[in-house]
Amino acid sequence: MRKKAVATIAVMLILASMCAFGGNAYASFGAAFENVECSAAAMATMELMSERLIMEKNCHTRLPMASTTKIMTAITVIEHTKSLDKTVDIPDEAVGVEGSSIYLMHGERLSIRDLLYGLMLQSGNDCAVALAIVTGGSVEHFAEMMNDLAAQIGAFDTHFVNPHGLHDDDHYTTAYDLALISAYAMRNPVFEEIVGTKVRKTTWKDHDYGRVITNKNKILSRFDGGCGIKTGYTKKAGRCLVAAAKRNGSTIICVVLNCGPMFEECSRLMNLAFDRLVMTDIISTNKPIKRVKVEGGERDYVDVGLESCIHYPFTKEEVQRLEIRYELPDKLNAPVNKGEKIGKVYFYLDNRLIFFEDLFTMDSVDGESFFDFD
Repeated sequence: MRKKAVATIAVMLILASMCAFGGNAYASFGAAFENVECSAAAMATMELMSERLIMEKNCHTRLPMASTTKIMTAITVIEHTKSLDKTVDIPDEAVGVEGSSIYLMHGERLSIRDLLYGLMLQSGNDCAVALAIVTGGSVEHFAEMMNDLAAQIGAFDTHFVNPHGLHDDDHYTTAYDLALISAYAMRNPVFEEIVGTKVRKTTWKDHDYGRVITNKNKILSRFDGGCGIKTGYTKKAGRCLVAAAKRNGSTIICVVLNCGPMFEECSRLMNLAFDRLVMTDIISTNKPIKRVKVEGGERDYVDVGLESCIHYPFTKEEVQRLEIRYELPDKLNAPVNKGEKIGKVYFYLDNRLIFFEDLFTMDSVDGESFFDFD
């Protein structure tokens, strides 16, 4: 029988090459920086892979979010479409939708991919309706699909009734939820490519020239490392922006809702996040981190490690206070197979659990053979 013991060690952190974070982060960890001024009604700044909240203001307050809705529209379509290059008939309901538009026409055919570009770059409300009907059969059913995905992501203070963000009292999110949704979407390479595109050209029925779809997100051209993702505006929601930027192996997402200087505020907050936080390589995958005793084997121990390396955004001060605790058996009985899950490693900051990872055996240990005995 395997008896479990918890060993606690203080670690020297290695600021080394970056690799994808694969741990189980805890949203309750709290913002890294408190009392950061922001002119937005609500704000959330988050590191993409860890989903650590870096700065916030009223981030759990439910508010309208205008066309930033289309982040969820796009990722829902992408996840429910086998071929984005499939050409579809534009539904009549999508022609002449109020607000921003790429001016879809009756009888026109476009690929789903081009509709996604029209949706995310030029914020086409007509594209939103077309994609909703093509993907979900109706706007109403597609909104249910959006809500289902929001729940899967953990955006529990969010509710969608349409795919474009035109105002409805029952259509809302929070800055925190929208950051979670955006982080989820940006981990999809197709979505990331679309929102990082500045200009897209498509066909245009009954015109001698094609459409030129231009991205409204100034972060792409004005901010160092800017890579997405979506603007929004209605009279009731005010100016809204979800911005993202990459630097030094990390991606920061900033959400501002009802914010006049939305580009300036997101730029300032993302710069602050990049300046204060360090993506810290905590444990590598290419070295064993613990050993466990093996009884009845050709070797009396087995090395234990991780399937993927772990890095997490910390301030320099937090790095000094980080603690790692291991939950591992006292011993194993041979034979032991490589890749066997045998325990966990827990990461704490100021006695608060941040995240945890499974631990695996890094090699195999065969049982003793007949010839090993004296």
